[in-house]
Amino acid sequence: MVLISVGVFAYFFITKSLTRFTKDAMTVQIINKMPLPLDIYLVKINQDDDAQKGYETRHVGIIRTNHFRMEYLDIKKSDEFWIAALQGKNNMVYFSQHSLANKNEDRNIEIQTYLNQSEKLSAIAKEKIEDLKIENSKSAIWIVLDLLLLFLNIVLLFKKRKLDTAV
Repeated sequence: MVLISVGVFAYFFITKSLTRFTKDAMTVQIINKMPLPLDIYLVKINQDDDAQKGYETRHVGIIRTNHFRMEYLDIKKSDEFWIAALQGKNNMVYFSQHSLANKNEDRNIEIQTYLNQSEKLSAIAKEKIEDLKIENSKSAIWIVLDLLLLFLNIVLLFKKRKLDTAV
């Protein structure tokens, strides 16, 4: 049972680590030119076959001043993505909307000013970011509890049993 649990966690770790690198992905380079570090989120708009919009939210990370991050997007079912930057916990200081006219061209996006292109869309993005944060905290709690249980089982498995001898 312990070996199966270790295998499941190894598979989970590898799939979560390698899913960002996909074949024929578009590269988005996000550069922070602002004087303070920004917490960057990317929201990709997926178009389903039945014309319903699906949102895929990713946390790019906290980008320091004059630094950049690369993000790889699978854009087969998408024609638009948004970039939102937070300063502090919930203070959205930047929001931009990017359409994908040419899907073969990589994008370089510089965040130079405080910009909010659309109040309505930024409210949707803020809601999706909050949903992502809640989902990440839920999965983090489950992973920590499962790893603790796995650790305890491994320790108990390899612990030498002491025989009680009565005199």
